[in-house]
Amino acid sequence: MATKSLEKLILEFNKLPGVGIKSATRYAFFILNQSEEEVKRFVEALESVKENVKKCSICGNFCESDICDICSDNLRDDSIICVVEDSKDIITLEKTTKFKGVYHVLEGHLDPLNGITPNELNIKSLIKRIGENDIKEIILATNPNLEGETTAMYLAKLIKNFDIKVTKLASGIPMGGNIEFSDTATVSRALDDRVEI
Repeated sequence: MATKSLEKLILEFNKLPGVGIKSATRYAFFILNQSEEEVKRFVEALESVKENVKKCSICGNFCESDICDICSDNLRDDSIICVVEDSKDIITLEKTTKFKGVYHVLEGHLDPLNGITPNELNIKSLIKRIGENDIKEIILATNPNLEGETTAMYLAKLIKNFDIKVTKLASGIPMGGNIEFSDTATVSRALDDRVEI
């Protein structure tokens, strides 16, 4: 039987996505067997990320300043905005090296059955960006599942009022899959083959 402190650590690791009780137990015992210096660095890394990482005031991506590196990069084409559900999706899209525009993070997708309506998503700031800037194209890079497709259709209807080109990622990412877990070649093809909706 684990001590109270060890049990508490196991329960905290168990809260992480995809971490079952067996993995959580392994992680806890791993930490227990680390030197004090290694544990201190781990704790400092956790504290640092909570203290320093915030959301970009323009796109909503994670960064350590008011504006993220992508939004502040003058070499990026800020007339093309790629809309993603989550910051993790940006990492995957950036690995393709194909996209030279900017991003907008929705912080989720529409899911009325679970109470996630347009008001819970970062949509108002997207519409504001479109209204205040000379935007040529919006790429809807939501996940190809029911919620992602619903979100894309909702956004397409809103954006059509601005009379700008609206595209979405094309084939390559399977229905029901997530951008985050797709390989670079698949995401690259999806970017190349995007279609107007």
